[in-house]
Amino acid sequence: MDKQPLTIHSWPRAILHLDADAFFASCEQAIHPELRGKPVITGKERGIVAAASYEAKDRGVKRGMSLYEVKKVCPDIVILPSDYETYSLFSLRMFEILRRFSPDVEGYSIDEAFVELTGLRRSFHGSYGMIAQKMQETVEAALGLTVSVGLSITKVLAKIGSKHNKPHGLTVIPGRDIHLYLKDLPVEKVWGIGPNTAAFLKKFGIMTALQFAKKDEHFIKNHLSKPYQEIWHELNGRSVYPVTTEEKSSYQSISKAKTFTPPSNDETFIFAQLAKNLENACIKARRYNLAATKLIIFLRTKEFRNTGIELKLSRPTAYPSDLFGPLREGFKRIYELYSFYRQTGIVLAGLVSETGVQYTLFDDPARIEKMSRIYHAVDDLSRKFGKYTVCHAASLPTKIQTQHEGERGDVPQRITHLFRGENRRQRLGLPLLHIKV
Repeated sequence: MDKQPLTIHSWPRAILHLDADAFFASCEQAIHPELRGKPVITGKERGIVAAASYEAKDRGVKRGMSLYEVKKVCPDIVILPSDYETYSLFSLRMFEILRRFSPDVEGYSIDEAFVELTGLRRSFHGSYGMIAQKMQETVEAALGLTVSVGLSITKVLAKIGSKHNKPHGLTVIPGRDIHLYLKDLPVEKVWGIGPNTAAFLKKFGIMTALQFAKKDEHFIKNHLSKPYQEIWHELNGRSVYPVTTEEKSSYQSISKAKTFTPPSNDETFIFAQLAKNLENACIKARRYNLAATKLIIFLRTKEFRNTGIELKLSRPTAYPSDLFGPLREGFKRIYELYSFYRQTGIVLAGLVSETGVQYTLFDDPARIEKMSRIYHAVDDLSRKFGKYTVCHAASLPTKIQTQHEGERGDVPQRITHLFRGENRRQRLGLPLLHIKV
């Protein structure tokens, strides 16, 4: 028998979800006030929309559209290259502001965070809703962009709240009002429920989030796996997902890819792009003391056709010098001489802890230890003087030829306009303009 409407009357927990509105485009509008109120997109270097302001979305612009399509639906669109360094700085500042209110902040993505507020009403002399409003106002005043906030008793409900009234929304969902926000919400709009699961649920007449939440536990356990059982509990006000404050330190795989324009059939340049992808992935793997057991290589043509290959490594490693041989071997097997390519990428897969790697009879321990010391020194130099202070010769052609040329060749102002004392390799952790705090 289906459950009755949810009747939770207290705040057993208070979890806030903050979601920045059109984050990348909003960062550009914050730095360039003359762009506020105008349709703005980022992604010029890729030839497609990476992010769009709400003014652009209102004109029919969607993420992933080609620039040609965008100009047809919105002739006065402002097209900018993506400036991920500045966006990361805005993100860091946003999370720092949130930590002024609570030490328990989980950075879910570059523009989203969960914050544990349970027990903080006494410290702020007000309700959880008042704290949420104060956090929203502080972030917006400091960064010059808007954010949407959801507050409820579980993470899933908080995320539903932040999406309820975008942009610049503040939605508080206490336990007693959960059913009001779930009754008209399509089940596929619930965080964690994808189109396939939604289609499955609809076969049982479950169209809305409330219908899903009201199903009895016997049905849920018999028809759905553990992740969806957890979502069901969260929708019923029973907190399952904690706010995780620790930085992620383990990965099953690490991927790095780069798009370049115009498409190229220059074998040396394309392999250099792959070599740079490999260096970037290995830097991240070493940061977390991980080593790869498999290397996956892929190329994408200008017609968006993908070719790839997976190579098993003789021993786990995160040192590019060990991987350039397999990289070259795999590249030769998938590279087509007369094809033009627009993207390269690699995946370090089957990651294991570097400290647990056992040498085989065919390994040279002395060489491996020497390699470890060399890359430790390389990583130390990069931390002190900036990324790519030391790089492999295989990736040098990427320094000679820019990533994007022609009409897509603009670079973000944060790269071209340096502060006094900065250089191209080492820049301060600041956006172009000082924004009022």
